[in-house]
Amino acid sequence: MIELKNLTKRYGNVLAVNGLDLSVSAGEIFGFIGPNGAGKTTTIRMMGGILRPTAGTVLIDGIDMSRDPETAKRRIGFIPDRPFLYEKLTGMEFMRFTADLFGMGDGLFREKAESILKMFSLHDWADELIEAYSHGMKQRLVISAALLHDPRIIIVDEPMVGLDPAGIRMIKGLFRRLADGGTTIFMSTHTLEVAEDVCDRIGIIHLGSLIATGTMADLKRMASSEEANLEEVFLRLTEEESFGA
Repeated sequence: MIELKNLTKRYGNVLAVNGLDLSVSAGEIFGFIGPNGAGKTTTIRMMGGILRPTAGTVLIDGIDMSRDPETAKRRIGFIPDRPFLYEKLTGMEFMRFTADLFGMGDGLFREKAESILKMFSLHDWADELIEAYSHGMKQRLVISAALLHDPRIIIVDEPMVGLDPAGIRMIKGLFRRLADGGTTIFMSTHTLEVAEDVCDRIGIIHLGSLIATGTMADLKRMASSEEANLEEVFLRLTEEESFGA
């Protein structure tokens, strides 16, 4: 469902993402972790068609993002790390705006929007201006809008930011249910406990390069630490890479 081939991004002399090759299958939850400045968000923005790669290819459900971006983007629900919203709209108006972008007809929109807003405890706020929402409510609204068109692929950057424990638990369960139904989820996060808990596979990016990928068992073997948690594995692998071990 997602295939990255030699994906590269340069900013002048800075190599932000270095020849990344990666495939993520249908129905898989893939966790993408790395230190600050490792290239996570740059990678995600190239996958979502927000940034143009310096080199390489992004395939979304077999569609080349650079050649047919509109079709590729219609397959994606994109959830950024910060909920940038039109705050003079109501929650329902923002959902309507999103539906229009994806060509949803009125017959499908109202029932689907109300159902999703109820799921995220936003239905009672649907007709309130977004500027009155808390940060957590704005994050839930962004996620709601991303799910509105039933995307085949969800690309999400730091999904748990601003959510309370109940919200985090709900999102984890939602992602699992979506994946069980065939939706592919690519999730970048600093919350290693969440990645360890919900992801089928995890990739570690460091200094722009993918240094390890696999299940938790695979990563533990790479780190020669069968009893370690993801935080310990992550620190060991990135430290080894930094010192050239």
